[in-house]
Amino acid sequence: MNTDRYSYRVSWSPEDREHVGLCREFPSLSWLADTAEGASKGIRQLVREVVTDLRACGEEIPAPLLDPAPGR
Repeated sequence: MNTDRYSYRVSWSPEDREHVGLCREFPSLSWLADTAEGASKGIRQLVREVVTDLRACGEEIPAPLLDPAPGR
């Protein structure tokens, strides 16, 4: 599965005083970093690892929310 199709977002967390990377399809995951680029790279790597683990365990992997209809 191509995890680049997931919905990622990076924003500033005043509470943590760091950038936070989020993935809409995995709301329980986040990644804090000093830079927006670091937060983006971190959350993308974390999602790849989680998808790999889910696949290895035979668990259901969330579909990208904004994936176009089949055949597009």
